[in-house]
Amino acid sequence: MNIAVLPGDGIGPEITAEAVKVLKALDLKFELEEAPVGGAAYEASGHPLPETTLRLAQSADAILFGAVGDWKYDKLDRPLRPEQAILGLRKHLGLFANFRPAICYEQLTHASSLKPELVAGLDILIIRELTGDIYFGQPRGRRTAVDGHFPGAEEAFDTMRYTRPEIERIAHVAFQAAQKRGKKVTSVDKANVLETFQFWKDVVTEVGQQYPDVALDHMYVDNAAMQLVKAPKRFDVVVTGNMFGDILSDEASMLTGSIGMLPSASLNDKKQGLYEPSHGSAPDIAGQGVANPLATILSAAMMLRFSLNQPEAADRIEAAVKAVLAQGLRTPDIHSPGTTRVGTREMGEAVLKALG
Repeated sequence: MNIAVLPGDGIGPEITAEAVKVLKALDLKFELEEAPVGGAAYEASGHPLPETTLRLAQSADAILFGAVGDWKYDKLDRPLRPEQAILGLRKHLGLFANFRPAICYEQLTHASSLKPELVAGLDILIIRELTGDIYFGQPRGRRTAVDGHFPGAEEAFDTMRYTRPEIERIAHVAFQAAQKRGKKVTSVDKANVLETFQFWKDVVTEVGQQYPDVALDHMYVDNAAMQLVKAPKRFDVVVTGNMFGDILSDEASMLTGSIGMLPSASLNDKKQGLYEPSHGSAPDIAGQGVANPLATILSAAMMLRFSLNQPEAADRIEAAVKAVLAQGLRTPDIHSPGTTRVGTREMGEAVLKALG
């Protein structure tokens, strides 16, 4: 099992190191190879996704990714910014399906910004289409407006677009995931305004007819955003486009108490995947040893389950995380009165110990 380890920037190296320790503690044979990515790669080679890093990622069975980005790179030309590395990996590896679970652990119900009764037992899976939509649509750019309210003025534009195969494949992923869960899919769109998402709604409905055991409902994105904070447990599997999924999955993360608890997986049609915490690089706390490594450790568990066919090992890691939370150990982002505050390394060591 070949794993490419791409720690990245900010807190990325700290949290990735703890996940690697957990993987090495398992009775499994891994080949782990590390490479620079993001700002670290730009500093080393002048590009956020060097060819050597890309080749390593392409040849690996799975990628364990930390985080990229730092404010000091914001003035670089866009193609050279650290965030372009993750976009490049998605494009070159065809990582079209993003899985973002939002699970509220029993011990963290009081860490959520919502009332405990609204989030107790919460278990949502948001499936985001990752390689289409307005983030990748062409044409895009800046120009002089020839029409509209201010002809002759400078304007910027992006293109929202989806093809039928793109929608069909992400819909199949969602329905198949729902078959293993609560057998309900909510497709989020903006079909009342956008032609792209009327098409999305029509295609998802057609695909849904192939899964008679799964209930399908449709929801406008603004209503979905409201329902996530009003009645989040009404959702099981949520499937949506790239931009809406980006926003809604971050909103859902706060239902769980901290984005530092949320793993993610991005898969292609060969089940090769990139696994990363849902949070960013947090350069403001980098090097302080206070970042929460649990999202990265849980991302490693997802990697074992989805790409490496090691579900028992994934179960062990997830059980160890629950055990550590039950012991009352908390990093600063989830700390509350009556619990024990620990740092990044201490939390990782506690998970190792709980593995047995």
